[in-house]
Amino acid sequence: MENFQETSNFIWQIADEILRDDFKRGKYPDVILPFTVLRRLDCVLAPTKELVLQRYETLTAKGLQNLDGQLRKAAGKSFYNISKYDFSKQSKEVEQAPNKISQPLLDDAKNIGKNTINYLNGFSPNMLEVIDKFSLRTTINTLDSKGLLFLLIKKFSEVDLSPDRIDNHMMGTLFEDLIRRFNEQMNENPGEHFTPREVIRLMVRMMLRGDEVALKQQGVVRTIYDCACGSGGMLSIAKEHIIKNINSSADIRLFGQEVNDETFAVCKSDLLIKGDDRDADNIMPNSSFSDDGHAGKRFDYMLVNPPYGKDWNKDEKTVKAETGKGQRFEAGTPRKKDGQLLFLQHLISKMKPVTACLGNMGHSRISQTTVTG
Repeated sequence: MENFQETSNFIWQIADEILRDDFKRGKYPDVILPFTVLRRLDCVLAPTKELVLQRYETLTAKGLQNLDGQLRKAAGKSFYNISKYDFSKQSKEVEQAPNKISQPLLDDAKNIGKNTINYLNGFSPNMLEVIDKFSLRTTINTLDSKGLLFLLIKKFSEVDLSPDRIDNHMMGTLFEDLIRRFNEQMNENPGEHFTPREVIRLMVRMMLRGDEVALKQQGVVRTIYDCACGSGGMLSIAKEHIIKNINSSADIRLFGQEVNDETFAVCKSDLLIKGDDRDADNIMPNSSFSDDGHAGKRFDYMLVNPPYGKDWNKDEKTVKAETGKGQRFEAGTPRKKDGQLLFLQHLISKMKPVTACLGNMGHSRISQTTVTG
C-alpha cells in the first residue's frame, strides 16, 4: 500500500471480505473502527514493546507496585501495553529472538479469543477508557464465536499504520474517511459526522481573523472548545494552524465533548497517540446538553459542526430545567426535531465576558457551520 488512499481502501475492503453475511452493514463500523485504532496503537508501541515487557517483568519480580510512570517511560509514550501478545504477523520459531517475550496473536489460533482479551486488558488505564467505550470485549467474543476473529486480526496485521509511514495528521484523516464512508453507505448525511478539512481550515481562519497580533504575544495561552467534537478534526486543525502559522510557542489548550462512544474513543486515542495527554483529558463523553462535561468553564474560541436536525428528546429534562431561568437555554427551546438553537445557546453560555479577554481580542469567538452531502 503506497499511500493513504490505498490504506483506507484496504481497511474498507476488510469489512466486506470478512464481516459480510455475519454482520449487518450498520454494524461494520463497530468492528472496523476499533480494530483500526487497535492496529494503530500496536504499531505505535511496537518499537518499545520488548523493552516494556522486560521492564514490567523486572519490576513485578521485585514486588513493586504503581508502575505506571516507569512503564510510560519505557514505552516512550503516555500509554503502554503489558500483554505479551501483539498484532505482528505469524512467526517462525527459527526467527524468534532468544529472549523475545512478545508473541503474535496469530500464533495461537485455538485460543485467539482469550488471548485477544488478554491483549486488551494489558493496556494502560488511560487507554482502557477508550477501549471500554468501543465495547470491544463483546465484539471480540462475537467475532470469535463466528470464527472471524483470526481472519480479522490476520488482515489488520497486514496494514502498516506505523507513525513513520502514516503521520498523526494522515491518521486523523484516515479515521474521518472511514467514518464518512460508513455513514454514506448507511444513507446518513455525511456532514453530520464529517466536516471536510478545507471547510474546517476556512472556519479556523475566519474565527482567528483579527486576533493574529494578540496570538503572537509571548506566553500567550488560548482555549478552544468543540461541544460536538466527533473524532477531533476541528480541534486538531485549529491548534495546528495557530502553532504552524501564527505562534509556534503558543499554549493552545483543547476542550471537547462527544456523545457517540465510538467517535469519542477515536478522538481521545488520537490525542493520546500524539502525546497530547492534557488535551486528551479534556475530551468528555456524553451529551453536552444533558451532561455538560465542562460546566462552569469559558473558552476563547469555539467551533463546531453540530448534528442539526437531531431530535433532542433525550435531553429534554435537563434542557427544560435550564430554560427561562437565566441559565444556558434562556432564549427558549426549538422544535424537538432540530436542536440548532440549543447548540447556539450552549456555545454562547461558554463565551468569556469581554473583561476576561486578553490582548486585542474583544470577545470570545464562535465558528459554527453545517455541512450537507
